[in-house]
Amino acid sequence: MTKGKWAGKPFKLLPWEKDLVKRLFGTLREDGTRQYRTAYVEIGKKNGKSELGAAIALYMLLADGEPNAEVYVAACDRQQASIIFNTSMNFVEGNRTLNKVSTIIRSTKRIVYPKTGSFYQVLSSDVKSKSGINASCVILDEIWTYPNAELAKMLTTGSGDARTQPLFLFLTTAGNKLSGYGWEMHCKAKDILEGRRVDPTFLPIIYGLKSDADIDDETNWYKVNPSLGHTIQIERVREHYNQVKDDPADLALFKQLRLNMWLKQEIKWMPMDKWDQCNFVVNPELLKGRPCYGGLDLSSTSDITAFVLVFPPLDDEDKYQILPYFWLPEETLPQRVKRDAIPYDRWHDEGLLNLTEGNVVHYGFIEKFIERLGEVYNIQEIIYDRWGATQMSQNLEGMGFSVIPFGQGFKDMSPPTKELMRLILSQQIAHGGNPVLRWMADNIVVKTDPAGNIKVDKEKSAEKIDGIVALIMGLARAMVHTDDLGSSIYDQREMIIL
Repeated sequence: MTKGKWAGKPFKLLPWEKDLVKRLFGTLREDGTRQYRTAYVEIGKKNGKSELGAAIALYMLLADGEPNAEVYVAACDRQQASIIFNTSMNFVEGNRTLNKVSTIIRSTKRIVYPKTGSFYQVLSSDVKSKSGINASCVILDEIWTYPNAELAKMLTTGSGDARTQPLFLFLTTAGNKLSGYGWEMHCKAKDILEGRRVDPTFLPIIYGLKSDADIDDETNWYKVNPSLGHTIQIERVREHYNQVKDDPADLALFKQLRLNMWLKQEIKWMPMDKWDQCNFVVNPELLKGRPCYGGLDLSSTSDITAFVLVFPPLDDEDKYQILPYFWLPEETLPQRVKRDAIPYDRWHDEGLLNLTEGNVVHYGFIEKFIERLGEVYNIQEIIYDRWGATQMSQNLEGMGFSVIPFGQGFKDMSPPTKELMRLILSQQIAHGGNPVLRWMADNIVVKTDPAGNIKVDKEKSAEKIDGIVALIMGLARAMVHTDDLGSSIYDQREMIIL
């Protein structure tokens, strides 16, 4: 990819990108074709990975000399794949020569090069539609997010056999689980780099730290971020690190996305020393009549049901105050204590855990309990998992409560989950040291999506976390309505962006 090839303004590549391109396109076989047919590039966010993919895609479309070239960019979803394509489109529109010789079809996310009958296309994640393609280049983005190898293998196995020198380019950051297709490709690249495997057609490029590396050492940041000082400023990375170093979930994301470190999927989320520092006294008597929001996590009929009241602060000296309530079926208590080795019986004796008659949770009992709470506390809204409490929500609504459904996906759960951590770290929440809620806080495991959103993971959490889920839902609505109480907490301090 040299200056003269484009017959116009060349793309400006960073030093690490220039080195990669030189190796990828400049290492040739005896017959003059490229040695490398596959390139694996693993690097942290904001290092120009998308720009590199966009430039190589256009080169393969316009300058590789392949007649009827077919260039594809794919990812786990079409939105992710469109990132590289949109960058390519910006390159074309910003270059007079490229804009003149090619045609952009926005509606189908396609760029056509009429001179050679070639095209460049975004692919959706529908694997069935990929058979029969005759690819000259396939760029697979963020392969750590691929649920399995099916998409990648459909696009790379045999799809370029009719081409003289096809190119398959894998671009990714590190993942958050040591399994799956992305991890397999990472291990293959590492084996080739370290001499345990030989494949002269495979070019491995990895910028990442080992699991035991010192992440406080800024020299390590430069080692794995070759764009640091170019497209990334050290001050911003330093600010980011200082913001997240006390938060296990956000620190894990920093390590994964900034330092390109592969992580285990299970992240122990709550720093219990910080949780215990929020053991401020909560006096139920002083909360009578005060506006609050109730999160309801309704269990299966034989498990723990949790209802948590969240009282927003009344002024800048106040804290969010928490009143949790829990229920279990009475007849299952002895076997649960024996099976789980959890002191449910003692918690019941101490008035921290309520029992309902029978061997299943009596929802009607819980409804009446909440109704009585509504006579004591000013419950503005009750928030519930929309998939788990339809009948109870209708019953509570019939009692006069405002009942709000709440999704359990990343979109809804991430903001209040991150806010809960912020409140814990800044000691702006008072939970009264409730041992049942503390046990649940210590059980929390979170999972993340590619955008850095988080949510608690009931399946991965070792024990019950129902009270924390209810707390997060109540907090979500309390956050929305904080301004309604007369003043915003942000009147006293700047907003913290996570």
